[in-house]
Order: sequence, then C-alpha cells, then structure tokens
Amino acid sequence: MTTVRTVLTIAGLTLREASRRRVLLALTALTVVLLALSGWGFSRLAAESGGTLTTGEARLTASIVLNLVMFGFSLIAALGTAFLAGPTLSGETESGIALAVLARPIRRSAFLLGKWLGLVGFGAGFVVLAGLAQITIVWAVVGYWPPEPASALALLAAQTTVLLTLAMLLSTAISPMASGVVAVGLFCTTWVAGVVGGVGASLGNEAVERVGSVSRMLLPTDGLWRGAMHGFQDPSALIQISGGADADAFPFLSAAPLTPAYLAWAAVWVVMIWGLAATSFLRKDL
Repeated sequence: MTTVRTVLTIAGLTLREASRRRVLLALTALTVVLLALSGWGFSRLAAESGGTLTTGEARLTASIVLNLVMFGFSLIAALGTAFLAGPTLSGETESGIALAVLARPIRRSAFLLGKWLGLVGFGAGFVVLAGLAQITIVWAVVGYWPPEPASALALLAAQTTVLLTLAMLLSTAISPMASGVVAVGLFCTTWVAGVVGGVGASLGNEAVERVGSVSRMLLPTDGLWRGAMHGFQDPSALIQISGGADADAFPFLSAAPLTPAYLAWAAVWVVMIWGLAATSFLRKDL
C-alpha cells in the first residue's frame, strides 16, 4: 500500500511539474494555431460543398482532412512528450534531485513508474482534449461527426504512451535532447515506412508491403495511428476511393480497423520497453 501511495504521489508531482514547463505553453500555442487554421479550412470546405461538391464528396473530404489534422495533433503530442520525458528523468538524475528522493528510501522502479504514469496522464490528456476540440469544430462547421471518436482518441492516447515509453527508455541511456530527437525521428520514420508499405500493398508488391508491416511491429505508433484514422474516417470513404482497392496508398485513409491481436502486441510492447527502461535505470549510476 505504501508503494502504491508513493507511485501515485510521484505521478501527481510529475504531472504538476509537466504542466509548469514551457513545453506546455508551446503545445498550447501550436494547438490553438492548428485549431484556428483547421476551423478556417473547414469553413471554406463548407462554403464549397454548398456550391459544387455533393454531400458524399463533402463527407469524404471532411473525413480525409480530419485525419490530416489529427495527424498534426499526434505529431505535436509526439514532440511534446518525447522532449518532456527526457528532461523529466535525465534532468533530475543529472541535477541530483533523483538521488535525494531515492534516499528516503524509495525504490527506483516505483520512482520510474510514478514518473511514467504522470507523463502518460499529461500526454494522453492533451491528445484527448485537443482531439475533442477538433472534432467539435468539424461538427459545428461542416456537420461531420466521426463514427468511432472515443476509440479513435483512445488509440491516439495509446500512440502517445508508446512513444513516451520509448523516450523514457532512451533517456536512461543518453542525454535528454538526444533521447527526444531519436524518439521523434523513429516516430516519423515509422510513419513513412507505413506509407511506403501501403503503396506496396496497393501495387501488389509484397516485399515493399512488408516494410510497413515490420515497422509497425518494431514500433507500434504507426499501427495505432492507422487504427485511430479508421475511427475518424467516414465509413463510405473506402468505397468512394476506387472501391477500397487502393485505399492503402492514401496516407490519411485506413483500410481496416486494428485487430485484438495487434492491440495486445502494443500493450506487450509497452510493458517490455518499460521493463528495459526500469532495468537500465536500476543500473544507472546516480
């Protein structure tokens, strides 16, 4: 019971500390700018749909643009959480704060778990609130509401958790700045590999398609993102795009929902990476 209370206390302190950092101001500013630009863009779409676009075309366009904007939010969350995880852990280690806290005594694993929970709460909360704001704007402007917003936002939060866990592992081994750069770099690389794999699938090239499949297993961020896209997009979008045959070639359309097996793998991946981070932190010389 004492360990649980300690973990929750550290998580609360981490969440409070994250809310005070300048990263939050940067995330807020980027979010407001993106919401404003998307609101203007969707208003232009609504004006255009009243003239030349059919109802089906307007819904398809709104669906694709919504996925595009949501990718922008996922990228903002990736940048924020990746560059927040490093300073939060490595910064306290280098400054000696972690050593003072752990001398109480507090287990290193409990300290790390508390930090992780606090950062997960921060990142997931940002994604959900920003996503809800964006969906509300789309509904108010063009009247489009995604078919599965709750599951889609949950998958975006899971994507943020995956990247944050990776950044925490990296921060136990390298500098805070380097851990953020590497984590975001891997996030973008995996997304590009997923697009390449989708093009390969549409062309019937199994070797190229395998690039996307392997990358989603090594780092589940792109797989979770594609599951989120499927929840945001209009159900008729796949039919309108060449009958769904070439949907994989479009970076902001998802051909199918995620399978339970893949969701289970993503959860196992997070547990394994967190375990590696805990092992590395236990061996780290404070």
